[in-house]
Amino acid sequence: MKNILSLIILLVGIGFFQACEDNDKIVLQQPESFVLNTPKYASGIYDLKHTETIELTTSQPDYGFTAATLYTVEISLSQNFAEFITLPGNYSTARFDVPAQDIAVALVSLHGVEEESDYPTDTHPLYVRLSATISGSKVEPVHSNVITLPEVLGYFALDEMEMPEEMYIIGNVAGDWDWNNSTEMIPVNGSPGKFWAIQYLGQNDGGDNAEIKFNYAMEWNGNEFGYNDVTIGEGSDGISGNDENNITIGNPGWYIVVVTTAIEGREYTFSVDFLPPYVYLQGDVNGGHWGTTDEAHRFAIPDLSLGADAEFVSPAFTNGGEIRASIQLPGHEWWHTEFMVFDGEFIPRGAGDDQDRVNGTVGQRLSINFTNWTGNVE
Repeated sequence: MKNILSLIILLVGIGFFQACEDNDKIVLQQPESFVLNTPKYASGIYDLKHTETIELTTSQPDYGFTAATLYTVEISLSQNFAEFITLPGNYSTARFDVPAQDIAVALVSLHGVEEESDYPTDTHPLYVRLSATISGSKVEPVHSNVITLPEVLGYFALDEMEMPEEMYIIGNVAGDWDWNNSTEMIPVNGSPGKFWAIQYLGQNDGGDNAEIKFNYAMEWNGNEFGYNDVTIGEGSDGISGNDENNITIGNPGWYIVVVTTAIEGREYTFSVDFLPPYVYLQGDVNGGHWGTTDEAHRFAIPDLSLGADAEFVSPAFTNGGEIRASIQLPGHEWWHTEFMVFDGEFIPRGAGDDQDRVNGTVGQRLSINFTNWTGNVE
């Protein structure tokens, strides 16, 4: 009888705790709003040119539980937010600093000005609100109340220019003036805005010498650049321009083409070098020579009569081990421009991390088609 009574008490207890668990079940709520606090010094003048950050504090939206909330900042020149801009970045704490530079850049767009002389010189109200959501959830974003910063003094601020991440060659031989067939250049590791390509610049089917242009997008969008837009490097013999602003190649051949980008003010400037197409074996398979430019380790340059669809072939491997290959640009380490063939595909390191290893044996050679991006070890 005592055992039966204990069992009954145990079952009642389990039911009680189960009921408690059911009552404590978390239910996600969709809040209607939440509170963005007015900054302590909101009544003062926010001179954005001489301010680093503006601190904002908020209470978390009531989702029914403490959630990992992400906040973004929205600003407007009108209290009803008929037109607004979301500032870059997001914040995961209830107190955070907003870069004044981000606000100033957004205000240039909100004011709709394109020249510094047109930017307002007087202070004006700025309206701020937050948008919140739960990280990784499908919950709808919710907006805070709107606060007013009565006197904000902006300035003609522009986004910092970034180096292009891509570069393409187009021409009468390189792609037949079709961007879909253009040559994608390879980033130089550790040098943003610098690119290289081994390019066939012989003659086209009509017997005309090669002509090329460049762009950092695969399209005719007004940003393409040619002879009058670049500085041609010393030693690039036989290079000239024509009436179409194309770069014309006076000495047909294979070249390492290098584009180096710089930023001056709000504009890109470009220099272009045309270097001999020297490719080198590196490391184990050449006997342990690294960073070599010795002719003994240089790939054979294909005859021009073979056209663009021709292979560069390495010397025979003198040792077994890792196969490494590169070009050598002045002022750079060999691995800044290294590449390898994987399963028949030419893959450059570019701006990426170290590549996987491929091993070779004595007597084998590495062949690469730089036009089709193919190759093999045999």
